[in-house]
Amino acid sequence: TVVLKVGMSCEGCVGAVKRVLGKLDGVESYDIDLKDQKVVVKGTVEPDTVLKTVSKTGKPTAFWEGEAPSETKAE
Repeated sequence: TVVLKVGMSCEGCVGAVKRVLGKLDGVESYDIDLKDQKVVVKGTVEPDTVLKTVSKTGKPTAFWEGEAPSETKAE
């Protein structure tokens, strides 16, 4: 599971994030919370790959505070 903070301000932003996540191999499911600007991605995908992919939308993207990649990566 990868948790990101993404600077989204409208449903258009949510749509952009959905589009890039939908094309990413290894993503099983995702949940996007516009109000909290939180994106939770589940699947077999590297956290850094998810971060780079979502940041391609042009939205400010970072790992959720307290959710460092080493904590979210499957061992």
